[in-house]
Amino acid sequence: MPEGHVIHRLAAEIKTTFAGAPVQVTSPQGRFSAADSLDQTRIAQAEAWGKHLFILFDAPQPEHIIHIHLGLIGTLRFSPLAPPVGQVRLRIANDSVAADLRGPQWCRLITPEAMAQVTSKLGADPLRIDADYTATWHKVQRSSRSIGSLLMDQKLFAGVGNIYRAESLFRLGISPTRTGRDLLPKEFDELWADLVLLMQDGVRTGRIDTVRPQHTPEAMGREPRKDDHGGEVYVYRRSGEPCFICQTPISHSVYEGRNLFWCPSCQKLRE
Repeated sequence: MPEGHVIHRLAAEIKTTFAGAPVQVTSPQGRFSAADSLDQTRIAQAEAWGKHLFILFDAPQPEHIIHIHLGLIGTLRFSPLAPPVGQVRLRIANDSVAADLRGPQWCRLITPEAMAQVTSKLGADPLRIDADYTATWHKVQRSSRSIGSLLMDQKLFAGVGNIYRAESLFRLGISPTRTGRDLLPKEFDELWADLVLLMQDGVRTGRIDTVRPQHTPEAMGREPRKDDHGGEVYVYRRSGEPCFICQTPISHSVYEGRNLFWCPSCQKLRE
């Protein structure tokens, strides 16, 4: 599932590509019939909240916001205008560029009130300047759940996914099994700041790179990572490989249905 930086990049690209002029809004697949009501209107705004994308149109009807969640297999790709290929649920286009949505978890037309209901249930998004992470901290410090579990809770950390979870915890030496209430305020502040740093970099580059300069392939004389997810990482999908810092094999387990990676030496539980 795409992490939050991907959705923020998409929102920015929508605004840059389609600003100012009416756009063509169609459903080549035919499964999003509401597209007709927005055809030849202007896009007023595109916003990302965690893993949710909202495209707001200058349209007179109450329902004028397209709400998209890509889910596990969804994609929204920009390409030079050409006839659609495959099962395109939604197409937004101008005279030269088309943005084609395929396989989303959902794509629906909603009102501003419905959008507010969705966003009110989401936690703090490290990529939004209006994020209130103090509210998240108050919930974390009272929780008996592990920080590895809490970081994946979109009602607490909107947009944070499996890679950012694993990598930020490693970078700060925090065991994913520590409970929220065992986390110190300073550690939480450092964790939040690291998520902001890494995710902002992800928006800028379009990939997830989490290793510090001294641990890059060039600095360590090692081969670059070869993985469908791309990016240089410390622990994510490196099960059994030596830790870059201490050489301990990276551990892996399935936790709450998701793959969890950590270094048992660098991320020891506090005594």
